[in-house]
Amino acid sequence: MKKTILIIEDNEQNMYMLSYLLEQSNYTIIKAYNGLDGLKLAHENHPEIILIDIQLPDMDGYEICNKLSHNGLPKSTVIIAVTSYAMGGDKEKAIEAGADGYLEKPINPDTFVKQMESIVNGK
Repeated sequence: MKKTILIIEDNEQNMYMLSYLLEQSNYTIIKAYNGLDGLKLAHENHPEIILIDIQLPDMDGYEICNKLSHNGLPKSTVIIAVTSYAMGGDKEKAIEAGADGYLEKPINPDTFVKQMESIVNGK
């Protein structure tokens, strides 16, 4: 059975790239371009994996991670921050907010799916 991934990303090019790579790897994609829509879609669809950009227009990805990890999603849901924030402490901040993993942008199209699956399999 295909796993469903919710991508919360406001940048059209990043959304296209992530969606394309994941669809090629046989995942079903749900798209949200802001945090409020992302939270709503997460609760309506219960995706197995949620990829969250940290820098979003309405609320940051840390807040979304926190809300998702405390709002009744199945414990098996894997939340991964995908961000260009790569300063010291950013990964720890994402994990503290409720993310299970952290991937830096720009993503490498050749390794992204394997990196994501490594986080999923590690949970």
